[in-house]
Amino acid sequence: MPTKKATKAVLDVAVGGACGKMGERILAVLAGEAGCRLSAAIEREGHPGAGKDVSETLGGAKRGVVLGTRLAKTADVLIDFSHFSATRARLAECVKLGVPILVGTTGLEPATRAALEAAGRKIPVCVASNVSIGANLIFRLAAEAAKVLGEAYDVEIVEAHHRLKKDSPSGTALTLAQRVAAALGRDLEKERRDGRRGDVGARTRTEIGIHAVRGGDVIGDHTVHFMGLGERIEITHRASTRDTFARGAIRAACWLAGAKPGFYRIEQALGME
Repeated sequence: MPTKKATKAVLDVAVGGACGKMGERILAVLAGEAGCRLSAAIEREGHPGAGKDVSETLGGAKRGVVLGTRLAKTADVLIDFSHFSATRARLAECVKLGVPILVGTTGLEPATRAALEAAGRKIPVCVASNVSIGANLIFRLAAEAAKVLGEAYDVEIVEAHHRLKKDSPSGTALTLAQRVAAALGRDLEKERRDGRRGDVGARTRTEIGIHAVRGGDVIGDHTVHFMGLGERIEITHRASTRDTFARGAIRAACWLAGAKPGFYRIEQALGME
């Protein structure tokens, strides 16, 4: 699905974290995209599939792409869903080769985020806590609701994911909290409450609660609760398949492939602005 910003008929797409849950779905969706082809698949050092066709790890038809442990050749764009500990290495490779990078990994350390922003002076960079169109829409809706409802409504955010998710709360929940806090003029780091336990006292007027639920195979549910006296407004996004995120990632990556160096918002890359 190359967009008008891309100039090539077929884009060469590299995928970091290729054998993870998201990487696997991106490879599957890419196989059905006439305007894109997989040019490189990358995994961690020591991965048992390294040096073999990526299909030997993921199954399915041979893709003609050997699973590597670094981006060793140029591509039109890298979609990176590696573990956050590998993000700096992928970024350095992209800067060296002049490859745009879309990072969908969450749990990034502040230093890594700063390095990504700085790299925007040399290559196109986009960092997204969520790459689905629906999730990015609720970011906007939550901020608008917060502006309209104001101080009279308490804000609580609840997210649910599968039992194997390592970071908590989710990057999407944090983005929701950041958008709501900004709309209300609050300092999130002072006002956030990550769950509650024990005798914590009555809820303060300005706190923003964030709660993480883990279990089963939940792909990703997020709800923002605006609770007032006599009524409650809830804004919810539920993902039923990772293909939603894969399609969004590919759409954003195609846009990024034709962009000038810069640090872009995911809304820009998805064509929502």
